[in-house]
Amino acid sequence: MHMSIDTFPKTCRAAVLTAHGEPLEIRELPVPSELEPGALLVKIEAATVCGSDLHLWDGSLAGSQALDLPVIPGHEMVGSVVRIGEGADRDTFGQPLRLGDRICFTHASCNQCEHCRLDNQPTLCANRQYYMFTSCAEAPYLVGGFAEYCYVFPNSGRVKVPDEVPTEWASAASCALRTVVHSFDRVGRINPWETVVIQGSGPLGLFATALADHLGAERVITIGAPEDRLKIATAFGATDIVSIASASEPQDRIDAVRELLGGRGADLVFEFSGARTAFTEGLGMIKEGGRYMVTGQIDGPGKEVPVRPGFITRQQLTIMGTWSGHIAEYRKALRFMKNTRHRYDFGTLVPNRYSLEEATDALTRMRAQQDIKPVLIPHAPVSQESA
Repeated sequence: MHMSIDTFPKTCRAAVLTAHGEPLEIRELPVPSELEPGALLVKIEAATVCGSDLHLWDGSLAGSQALDLPVIPGHEMVGSVVRIGEGADRDTFGQPLRLGDRICFTHASCNQCEHCRLDNQPTLCANRQYYMFTSCAEAPYLVGGFAEYCYVFPNSGRVKVPDEVPTEWASAASCALRTVVHSFDRVGRINPWETVVIQGSGPLGLFATALADHLGAERVITIGAPEDRLKIATAFGATDIVSIASASEPQDRIDAVRELLGGRGADLVFEFSGARTAFTEGLGMIKEGGRYMVTGQIDGPGKEVPVRPGFITRQQLTIMGTWSGHIAEYRKALRFMKNTRHRYDFGTLVPNRYSLEEATDALTRMRAQQDIKPVLIPHAPVSQESA
């Protein structure tokens, strides 16, 4: 079986990264006419900008992943199915896929290595095919979200977007929220008598605030800036906030958290900020025997910080890390959005729309913290700001 929409272009537009820090180039790239078994072709309905896209653009992400320019940025996206390859007529969870269905989809793990088969940790797959890191100079070309169409690798997990979840929300769920869900899954149960600290008020930190609130933590302390983001954190369930504008030094933030908790540390700290000093700050915010989940950090030169390992030993801390997410986390993220859409206004994270031609502007505004999570609409030239 090979299904497709009849009228179809041979090429499409994509915003392409050719040099770090330089404006993205709008290029015409081939649209694959033949699909591998298990592959799909989707029309990108929305692609939200992730902090990783920003770091990809400025070159600071090079330490965490091999990169061969040119590439198409973007790995948070929702696509509507326009071509279905052989054996690809169902999503990962067995739901039928039809032309026009909206889906989120993962990077592609090999399903053969030890991480995939033995450890059940496909995000660590050594043979993974990545969107936004794969060169767009060779087939299948359309391997990033900042394009009119995208190729869904045969081994990419894919899940239908619930009708109740707006496209822009689902796009944000496909990286930021699924990463948060993965972090919460790995860290284990959160009890209603426990205190949680969220380091960072970007998209991950705000999603984490909502999830910690939904799971019933006794107190949720969110640390970040600017003020408009902290207001969203409060709306998402933060019982307390710590502004880095008023607590400008690492020790100030540690002291602020401990003062809120009566001199003690938190049961659980999540690092979602990406700030270089955040890890050592987080260690100062945890109580003895507490848990620390580190998700926001990227590797590379200049990211080193001093740590006293004996402190971890003496405090008997549990420290974990999370990398990316797989299809189960995508589905859980979408279900969370569907079930809590009347409690948390996730639209406050994605208020502004941009065309492909405005992709560099979107990256620039995100870097300046003028946008929490810009939304690219590749098929509709729009100029804005709507917010």
